Amino acid sequence: MASLKEMRNRIASVKATQKITKAMQMVAAAKLRRSQDSAESARPYATRMAAVIANLAAGVSGDGAPKLLVGTGSSQKQLVIVATSDRGLAGGFNSSITRAARDFIARLIAEGKDVKIITIGRKAVPPLKRLFGERIISSHLVGPAPSMAVAREIGEEIAGLFESGQADVATLFYSRFQSVVTQVPTGKQLIPAQVDAGAPVIDLKGAAYEYEPDAEGILEELLPRNITVQLLSAMLENQAGFFAAQMTAMDNATRNAGDMINGYTIQYNRTRQAQITKELIEIISGAEAL
Repeated sequence: MASLKEMRNRIASVKATQKITKAMQMVAAAKLRRSQDSAESARPYATRMAAVIANLAAGVSGDGAPKLLVGTGSSQKQLVIVATSDRGLAGGFNSSITRAARDFIARLIAEGKDVKIITIGRKAVPPLKRLFGERIISSHLVGPAPSMAVAREIGEEIAGLFESGQADVATLFYSRFQSVVTQVPTGKQLIPAQVDAGAPVIDLKGAAYEYEPDAEGILEELLPRNITVQLLSAMLENQAGFFAAQMTAMDNATRNAGDMINGYTIQYNRTRQAQITKELIEIISGAEAL
């Protein structure tokens, strides 16, 4: 059994840890609101761009259609982009994303596909490297906050791999923020661009529009930009989900530390009482012996 001094040190150690987890919970809660606002603010832009692409794509077909829209006609070369956060201590937030991506990659490999992986966020690398290390072609850090510059750099790399014939299909995995307690690992196909049938239709109100340049030319400009927008939106969703998961995880850790302190305190008091009782018995026994 531990001595009283060891138990006092253990209680003090858990109390110090509890202070740290409580502070991290408060910091995550403060950052969550800003991150949630950023993620929700990016959604209308991405939705509107999807609507424009859907309306333009409806009138484009044949050989003149951009390759980013129709693809190469093959699905043999698969590019998987896995986006997580740079930091941990957020419960199962990062592992849920990598688990979804891992299962998807394993299924593609079982089907005989040629799979390449791009990681975004430091926490995506270790679990994927253990299983698919030779398939990871590049890794990127999110940085202090998601930025358009980082998203554009990654988007250009993805588009370059497609244009050079090294990828036929590109799929992005990230965590979509729904609420403080719910973050959903999501897979989204970036190439060929998925035309959302549920995207809002732009009402022309009977007007006839002429596009300059033509619809194909506009799509050639919009589709690469759409990749960048989807990447930035995914990183913003991840950031909001990360702080929500971290706040929940630190709250649970703080509560668990409190339970441990109560348990150790009860054990300490019982041990101290037993030691006092033993000393009293020894004193009384010695007195009676005289």
